Amino acid sequence: MKRALVLRHHDEDRPGLIGDAFEARGFELRVAMMNAHSETPTLEGVDVLVILGSKCAVYDREVEAAWFGRELALMADAAERAIPILGICFGAQALCRLHGGDVSRADDGEIGWFDVDVVSPVGLPSGPWFEFHFDACSLPSHAEVWATSPRAVQAFALGRDVGVQFHPEIDEIQLAGWLAADPEESRDLGLDAGALLAQTARETPASRLRAAALVDIFLARNE
Repeated sequence: MKRALVLRHHDEDRPGLIGDAFEARGFELRVAMMNAHSETPTLEGVDVLVILGSKCAVYDREVEAAWFGRELALMADAAERAIPILGICFGAQALCRLHGGDVSRADDGEIGWFDVDVVSPVGLPSGPWFEFHFDACSLPSHAEVWATSPRAVQAFALGRDVGVQFHPEIDEIQLAGWLAADPEESRDLGLDAGALLAQTARETPASRLRAAALVDIFLARNE
């Protein structure tokens, strides 16, 4: 059986619809916490590395000193072992940094369900995808851009690795956990939590199919 290592950065995070898609394709999932208090997981026996989102910024030097430097080293080790990486939101930004690009604060964040402009023939669905980010990638010149929006690059490939700025893993259960974990943030951002959860519940069945399509594209790239 193939194995996927999933890095999360908060207790409320889980692989969600992306994890379901990998399991449906015969993968065993191992979910590991990556933060200042955790040990760096091993890549032994790992076939795929999946990196989830984070409230932290990949350009925060204190975060890098506390734990993100170890995550970048783990990603570099994955590259040496030819283990492909699927990066989601923060994970995509980490891939951008790993491959020599830059990440900075975006002019405008994106929160909610958005269609993206697909510019690659790989078959990526245009969405809607769930967004929750305030940073944007400036990719290295050798990146393949798959999708964009007016505010950020939304999907790209760098060699074996694929990054998506949106959250294909999200369903209403996980979003409820996010919002409950930091209700003050929701108030500060002016979010209508009830409306967002209701929309997410409506989108989840179709989003499950889109997440599966993304996993298929990622795996086909690495056959």
